Amino acid sequence: MAPDPNASAVVLDGVELRLGTQDFHFDCAIRSGAVTAIAGPSGSGKSTLLNLIAGFERPLRGRVLIAGKDVSSLHPAERPVSLVFQDNNLFAHLDLFTNIGLGIHPALKLSQEDRARVSAALARVGLSGFERRKPGTLSGGERQRAAFARALVRNKPVLLLDEPFAALDPGLRGDMAALLMELHRETGNTVVLVSHDPDEVESLADDLLFVDNGRIAVAGSVGKLADFQGNSALNRFLKR
Repeated sequence: MAPDPNASAVVLDGVELRLGTQDFHFDCAIRSGAVTAIAGPSGSGKSTLLNLIAGFERPLRGRVLIAGKDVSSLHPAERPVSLVFQDNNLFAHLDLFTNIGLGIHPALKLSQEDRARVSAALARVGLSGFERRKPGTLSGGERQRAAFARALVRNKPVLLLDEPFAALDPGLRGDMAALLMELHRETGNTVVLVSHDPDEVESLADDLLFVDNGRIAVAGSVGKLADFQGNSALNRFLKR
């Protein structure tokens, strides 16, 4: 049965793509307001799936729908999504206020209210007073907090994260995961998280899309992964 575009935040409906010699085919739906993890072996297509949602890749066939609207032909900036990457994607030569303000307007045409939103977002992630700091003066955890602040000011219904904690040490990873869940509870947004860490998937996610060989091999509730014990790739990922 095809995914229902009216019952989900994100739907990939018969999406097909070829990159080099690798073919991808995705049919899946992501629940509104849930945290959905995308996991799978290296090279299986996790980031490709995320990039199709974000708009960095365009399908050869099929549709990408967000909130019931076909966004397949829209530029990434036109899609109702915010992104947080592993490398936090901050401009090194710009201070944090400017980096985060770019999330509101690419030409930095900010109203007084917008400027207040930037400072409020920094305060919310524990970086109050850091407006004039450059990314190079911050720790890894502080830079990732700044990336979350930029996602906050964009205020989009879907938050996409591509292994955002992978470069952090275990203590910081725990802190940032806790911050992500706090922000998710406050905003009620839909979170899509690419992860290679089974513990992260089981502790943070409601649902799992397990990608193998360019397709969705398993889709279901994280709490019911025991129902999929027959999938050997999933078992290896979960270290069963």
